[in-house]
Amino acid sequence: MADTSDTRTPAQIEADIRRRREVLAETLDEIGVRVHPKTIVGDARARVVSHVDHTFGRAYVQVNRAVSEVRARFTDEDGAPRLERIVPVALVVVGVVGLLALGTRRRRD
Repeated sequence: MADTSDTRTPAQIEADIRRRREVLAETLDEIGVRVHPKTIVGDARARVVSHVDHTFGRAYVQVNRAVSEVRARFTDEDGAPRLERIVPVALVVVGVVGLLALGTRRRRD
């Protein structure tokens, strides 16, 4: 069986009660801060901003990679343009734009 006798003095008991009240007050203050609407909104906002930053960061890396790949296809190692690849693409773009312009013009008439 456990010893249930208390050998503490009344002053020790009062000091223990005071310490426990202080700890309880601190705990209640922490709970009050955590459940305060401004804290909840701030935490939610921080999570959203973090998620958006992470998403945009990943998108930036992917776009940067795609641009680097395209640049590598249309320039040589020295950074000079590869005309044998640029000219056919430019002709295709001009042709598509021309066809779109003709299609738009025909719809107006």
